[in-house]
Amino acid sequence: MAKPKRKLTTAEKKAKAERRKKYKWIFINGKQVKVKREPMIDGMSVDEYIRQIDDPIWLHQNEMWEYMEKFED
Repeated sequence: MAKPKRKLTTAEKKAKAERRKKYKWIFINGKQVKVKREPMIDGMSVDEYIRQIDDPIWLHQNEMWEYMEKFED
């Protein structure tokens, strides 16, 4: 007979929540793989956040010329 599952302790629940924030599960070649999540700023990806800044001087100072396309005339 199988052993019944036990409830997680508070520390185990916190550790599980931290792992879920840090990693995500995806499928690669039919296998489930754990990968790190992309960094987020205010709930949006870093690239999306940079696009919303729309400051050509800041983009130039940080060498992000690929985002400055729309400012060229």
